Parts: sequence; structure tokens; C-alpha cells
Amino acid sequence: MLKVNEIEVRLSGIPVIHNISLEVKKGELVTVVGSNGAGKSTLLKTIAGTLHPTKGTITFENREIHRLSTPDIVKLGITYIPEARLIFGPLTVEDNLELGAFIVDDKNEVKKNLDFVYQLFPRLKERRTQISGTLSGGEQQMLAIGRGLMSNPKLLMLDEPSLGLMPKLVDEMLDAVSKLRDMGKTILLVEQNVFESLQIADRGYVIQTGKTIKEGKGSELLASEEIKKAFLGL
Repeated sequence: MLKVNEIEVRLSGIPVIHNISLEVKKGELVTVVGSNGAGKSTLLKTIAGTLHPTKGTITFENREIHRLSTPDIVKLGITYIPEARLIFGPLTVEDNLELGAFIVDDKNEVKKNLDFVYQLFPRLKERRTQISGTLSGGEQQMLAIGRGLMSNPKLLMLDEPSLGLMPKLVDEMLDAVSKLRDMGKTILLVEQNVFESLQIADRGYVIQTGKTIKEGKGSELLASEEIKKAFLGL
């Protein structure tokens, strides 16, 4: 579905990504791990069209997208949930969710997607009339993901969905991500919790200083001595 081929990305003329390649197949949960500053968030922003590579290509469903704008990429079926969440604080939970369906013309489809989000995150249904800015951090993250799902994306990209959450909510959040994959969603996940994210991943990529240095099944990467020493402290 998605293929990133040897991209280079520069910020203010300085290369942040030197050579990253990865693939995401339909129905997969693929995790990207790496240390802070490795280029993980830059990678997702580039796929989403907020940045453009100076070298390499990005294709989605066999169509080159690396020169397209973000709105055009969203219309193709890619939704990006940044780590900052960026909800509309003064609006209610349900208003935020409905805004996520701005490219869906069919009202019945919007209702179906809303029911799906409320099934995945029952807490949002309980708080559907609550002002979003008064939600807890975990609830705001649920809302950000739920809003992304309202457009019924073909590919959902999540940037650090557990960032800043207490351990119990981290498990709850990653359980929801795993459940989405089990429901047939295709997901590209960037996550600081290396062990937990590789546990639920079909495949994973390790990036370091803007380069892909290792790839494999989630279970294979967890068994790697290199990964254990670099990220798990073992």
C-alpha cells in the first residue's frame, strides 16, 4: 500500500533524514522505533505532505505522492495524527469528531464512522457533549485518534500516541491500536514504548540518525541483541 524509497529530507538545508526506506502492506500494523531525533516524526510529516523529500520517492497504492499537498494526500486516504493531538479545545467531543469527517459526503457514512469511534472508545461517547479542552490527556488522545478515523482512512499514521500518558493509559491506548489492526485497519505507528509497540506490530523498522538500520517482524526485532541493548536496557 505504502512504499518509501530511499528518501532524503532537509530542514533549513540540513539533512534530517538521509536514507529511509519502508513498506506498509494493506492490513498491517508497522511500527517505527528509534531514539529521539532519529527522524521518526519527520518521516510521518513527509508522508503526510507537510514536508517534501529532496531525494527518493513515496508511493501510495502505486501512485507517487511525495510532491502532493497534504489536502490531496488526505483525499487519497492517508490520515496523520501528530503527537501534539491538536484538538479543537472550545468545541465539544462530538463536534471535533464530526469535523474529522469533512471529506465524507454521505451522512449515513458519517453516522456509521461515529458509531465505530464510540464503540472503540466508549469514554468518548460518555463525554460527547463535553468541551474537549476539559478532557484528560488520555481522553484527548482518544479524541485525536477518533477524529482521524472519522474520514475512514485507508492508512492511519500515529505519532507517539502514548506520549505523556500514565502507564495504565499507555496499555489502553496501544490495546486500541492493536484492536484497530484486528479490525482490518492499516497502521503506521511511531512509538516511544519500544517493547510494547513491537509486541503488537506485524513488522518493525529501526531508524537511527535519519537512516533505516534494521527491519523485521516485531517478534524478531524484540529478540535482537542489538535492540535489547539499544532500547530495552537488557
